[in-house]
Amino acid sequence: MLQQRIGMIGAGRMATALANGLIRAGLVPPESLSAADPSAEAREQFVGATGARAVADNLEVATSADVVVLAVKPQNLTPVMTELCPCLNENTLVISIAAGVRLQSLAEGLGRNVRLVRVMPNTPCLVGHGASGYCLGQNATGADRALVEQLLASVGLTVEVDEPLLDAVTGLSGSGPAFVYLMIEALGDGGVRMGLAGELSVRLAAQTVRGAAEMVLATGEHPSVLRDRVTSPGGTTVAGLETLESAGFHAAIVAAVEAATKRSIELAAK
Repeated sequence: MLQQRIGMIGAGRMATALANGLIRAGLVPPESLSAADPSAEAREQFVGATGARAVADNLEVATSADVVVLAVKPQNLTPVMTELCPCLNENTLVISIAAGVRLQSLAEGLGRNVRLVRVMPNTPCLVGHGASGYCLGQNATGADRALVEQLLASVGLTVEVDEPLLDAVTGLSGSGPAFVYLMIEALGDGGVRMGLAGELSVRLAAQTVRGAAEMVLATGEHPSVLRDRVTSPGGTTVAGLETLESAGFHAAIVAAVEAATKRSIELAAK
């Protein structure tokens, strides 16, 4: 069990997901977790979901925490950093999950001696199956890296990348769930067209996607290898794959990740 006290600035869905993951994994007891949020409803939901404490005062949480997690919307981050800056120092690790806010901006807002880590999580963290990328600020240590890995592993897969590649992580795993939901919807619609009931068709589609993803992760084999194993010459699967390729399916998914990545770069530059 970790000895560090964790403070969440923001008590929304992602903060709640991370807190739940830490508690569920046995890394942190609820009494070592706290959150601050101006919304009484958000605080109430956080407390109900985690059993941890939630208050309205950011400083109350930040000054009592060894690790401060910035879980506020990017547009609300500047005043929060101004408020927190005087109470942070080299003894505090600050983890930001604010999308598109660069380490340089965080250092300028919080103080250049603060140990910083920037994280890009995704919404499946809410169910313990997230995919998160992170990068370290210049003052962060090897111990900070190990701690962040441990924290993020409680809600899914985590990888370290250079900061410029966090935009690609955003385009792939940050936006990717929406692309997968669209595919599940389309698979379900296909099942309905062929006579299946709507709810049943969506359940089958979702489980199919889940199972295929688990196969990739469990075997470590390239998706193309696994695809070939279920594709018999002249069979049903090859007929479907030919239709997808003729419609530009593969190229469209690649283009979607590229477009989302470029948009992430544009937003960060504003």
